Amino acid sequence: MTTHHAGNPDRPGSSAQRTPRLTPTRFGLAFLLLVTLTLVGCINYGLSLGYGLTFLLGGVWVMASTGVARAARQIRLDLSAPTGASAGGEAVFTLSVTSTVGGAVTVILNSSAGDTRTVTLRVSAGEVRTLAVPFPARTRGPLTVTPRGAAALDFLGLWAASLAAPAPVTVNVAPAPEGSAPLAPSRTVPGQGDGHARTRGDEEFAGLRPYTPGDSPRQISWRHVARTGTLLTRETDAAQGQVRLLDWADTAGETEARLSRLAAWVEEMDRAGLPFALRLPGTALAGERGEAQRLAALKLLAGVAPCPAATPPARLRLRAATDADALRATLLALAFTLAPGVLRQPLWDSALVAGLLVYGAVRTRGKRPSLPTWALGVVAGLAAVGLNATYGTLLGREAGTALLGLLVALKTAESHGRRDGHLLVLLGLFVASTHFFHGQGPLTALHAVLSAALLLAAASRWTAPTRTDREEEADLPSTLIRSGGLLALAAPLALTLFVLFPRPESPLWQLPVQGGASTGLSNEIRAGEYSNLAQNRAVAFRADFTGELPPPDKRYWRGPVYEAYDGQSWKQVRIGGPSPSVEPLASAPAWNYTLTLEPSGNPWLLALDAPLEVPQGAVLTTAFQAVTFRPVNARRRVTLESRPARLGVSENPQRLQFDLSLPTGQSPRAAALGERWRGLPPQGRIEAGLDYLRRGGFSYTLSPPLLPAQDRVDAFLFGTRQGFCEHYAQSFVFLMRAAGLPARIVGGYLGGEQNPDGGYLIVRQQDAHAWAEVWVGGRAGSAWTPPLWWRLRASMPGCPPR
Repeated sequence: MTTHHAGNPDRPGSSAQRTPRLTPTRFGLAFLLLVTLTLVGCINYGLSLGYGLTFLLGGVWVMASTGVARAARQIRLDLSAPTGASAGGEAVFTLSVTSTVGGAVTVILNSSAGDTRTVTLRVSAGEVRTLAVPFPARTRGPLTVTPRGAAALDFLGLWAASLAAPAPVTVNVAPAPEGSAPLAPSRTVPGQGDGHARTRGDEEFAGLRPYTPGDSPRQISWRHVARTGTLLTRETDAAQGQVRLLDWADTAGETEARLSRLAAWVEEMDRAGLPFALRLPGTALAGERGEAQRLAALKLLAGVAPCPAATPPARLRLRAATDADALRATLLALAFTLAPGVLRQPLWDSALVAGLLVYGAVRTRGKRPSLPTWALGVVAGLAAVGLNATYGTLLGREAGTALLGLLVALKTAESHGRRDGHLLVLLGLFVASTHFFHGQGPLTALHAVLSAALLLAAASRWTAPTRTDREEEADLPSTLIRSGGLLALAAPLALTLFVLFPRPESPLWQLPVQGGASTGLSNEIRAGEYSNLAQNRAVAFRADFTGELPPPDKRYWRGPVYEAYDGQSWKQVRIGGPSPSVEPLASAPAWNYTLTLEPSGNPWLLALDAPLEVPQGAVLTTAFQAVTFRPVNARRRVTLESRPARLGVSENPQRLQFDLSLPTGQSPRAAALGERWRGLPPQGRIEAGLDYLRRGGFSYTLSPPLLPAQDRVDAFLFGTRQGFCEHYAQSFVFLMRAAGLPARIVGGYLGGEQNPDGGYLIVRQQDAHAWAEVWVGGRAGSAWTPPLWWRLRASMPGCPPR
């Protein structure tokens, strides 16, 4: 057996006195990458409280590194080889860790046969902990184990401080005893009783020698002890007799077969308690009995040259052992982190996530198998189809976060080992940061911090296997308190960064955040596809006027114009031909103002009707919409001048004809209702449509029932009678086209709140609006009507005030 020590702090100049090298672990690097990604997300989407969580996690990453190097100086590693091993069995090496401080240690052990073991264990302050590490001994000969990568880990496993690894140790692997070997030959050599020589025994006095531990008290010369004070032992001897001889010459065949038979004879002699001698080519072992003789004989057999080539390890894909306690803690943390999704996701999605988490918890209690990969793929595919059907996309805020939560839950159903555990923790922290997409309130921040504390507590349990023999490590609240303390230590650094970190005005890159079920402008209108419209208080733009503010009924900020209808959606179109006329009203005041547009990714400038001048790089379309050639991807300021005007007095006939078209076979009842008004004058048809909506029992709501894909206008006008501006604009334009009047939907914003300090208007996404525009011809002149919403909303139950 060979034993080596590393880093004895009691020896001056030992390796423990070196300055440990501090480096982040793989988990630490992944943690840093997560912090970077969340920071980019906060920059792109202006998540103010998201910055706080990001900087808090960054502070945890920094604070976790403190004290690791100091603890590494107080840790000593010892590695010892077994007394012996046989080919075909295992060689059990012993790793000992001595530390004056509590912590976790990791070391990689490589065998000369190509096997690798990564050992990670916890040690308490002042404890000497040993761990048996078996290696397969596939062939005879020396088997050397070389330690490398020894390091002390912090509480979370984010940082590693290098330790001086023990020196390599070697065990000589003896040949495997032959299974059905014949009895050992009866040949003997001179031994006890033949008179030719003497050996140690208990027959005759031979002299005195110094005492050695293990000598029998009856052999001690107490008379000499009394005289000199020194322990002396009486030496005795006996006549040497006959011992059995195990000779190489008595075997035949290949070298390994002959050695295997000799090993079997050695074991036979040891079991019988007989003394034996061993004779090999070029060496011999004198006759003796006992355990020492057996080990000496096997060592000689192991060293016979040439040794067979080492057999490489089998290339098997082995799953890492799962720490059930750590996995349970991780599942609990994930369940808490994913809980807010129940309030905004489909019920079937929440039920599926809960079922997967429960199955993961059941797996930790018994022998339940993990779900096969193909089954998880099928579930993920079906869930993606369902989410796409619900939200119309997989990239928006609602759909994206719902899909992310589902994928995390699917991962729990097949997780094994520390690597999967660390991945679940990182995914959970990312999910916690996505909650700020849905709210920036104190409850969201509190939930995010508590989620981070639970997930960090789970991460600490993946650092090294939990020791059930120590209650303070098996107790989850104690690790939760420790992770909370680490967050508290990181708070000052996080607060400093939160205050000093610059907030870029433009995103680095951006995907659409707003889903189809929240207020805001989009490239098309699909009224009836959402049963709940969430209010989005994000700022769309600010308008700073040089003079008086326009009255509330004039604050229509014109955006995209929707003219193409296919029965389900309204879209924008480009129609060529001459530009329609714009005739400003001389009696109306002009408004000069500066817009500060927030990033939207769209080219719309949102001007009041009608712009007299547009800034350089912008144009006024034939639908009277101010657009820029470059989408608004960063905060932009533009100066405009507008004045009420008659729009489209001279309009393109091709556009007017297009704005009369209706999809064939859609909403026949609404089409028939509009047909009955064709005999009225143009203004009378408009009043008939408005009067029908006023007196038909309609109500305004942001949570209307869903409408079918077929006959959607009929379902609203003659069925649900509940909706928001898009429902009314769509239905009114449909009725006007059926009545023979060109009509279209205009999207934009209505209103804006006045800032009491700055004197400017703040227009938010929740102010997004859609209104109808009808082209009226007659002897008094032809033009597009002003917005009709003010004439309708006064009698609309549930309509919010402006």
